[in-house]
Amino acid sequence: MQDPRNSKIFYIGKGQGTRVFKHVRGAIDNPVDADKIKLIKEIKQESSVRHYIIRHGLENAELAFEIESTLIDLFTNKNFVDLANITNILAGHNAEARGIKTVEEIEALYSAEPIEIKDIKHNILIININKNYSTSENIYEATRKYWKLDIRNAEKVDYVLAEYRGIIRAIFKPLKWLRYEKQKRVYFEGEKIADEYINTLYLNKSLDFKTKGTQNPLRYVWVRK
Repeated sequence: MQDPRNSKIFYIGKGQGTRVFKHVRGAIDNPVDADKIKLIKEIKQESSVRHYIIRHGLENAELAFEIESTLIDLFTNKNFVDLANITNILAGHNAEARGIKTVEEIEALYSAEPIEIKDIKHNILIININKNYSTSENIYEATRKYWKLDIRNAEKVDYVLAEYRGIIRAIFKPLKWLRYEKQKRVYFEGEKIADEYINTLYLNKSLDFKTKGTQNPLRYVWVRK
């Protein structure tokens, strides 16, 4: 669906028959103040929602699902914010594994050497920054704050590894861990590692040993305590 006032896409979905029009019809009497419903009501006061059928006549449900997730992945990407204002804000199916990436990210993904637990030589904290980082942003700021973890354990790590889409993209030496009392979380102040030996061990390596499907963005690997 497209908002005719600014030409931005605000909803993407799959369906059969006349389902494409049911969102607008349902929004008229819907008391729910969801983003999509609210926006449709605003548009209806001035104009009409535009509908586009991207693919039709599909018999394969999995293909329809893949097309939907691809479009959502595209229009929710931070690099394409001028094109859309997606109200079904969840990333597309398999977006993390197969979703939109820059050429540099693809190169890193498919050329990255795997790292196994036996290769770890230091106490490390791996932080997954998928949700709060894009390649145009400051990776240090995306990595260092604000995390829900035990500061006593955090103070024992030698290095913090920033994991983005399965690849270690940066390594930091935490110099000080601090409490962010407002949210009962912690953050660190530190420096990016330039040491060639440390970078050779971890930087641009893929994390094959990480448990798939885990929702926790934090992972310790201990060599010693």
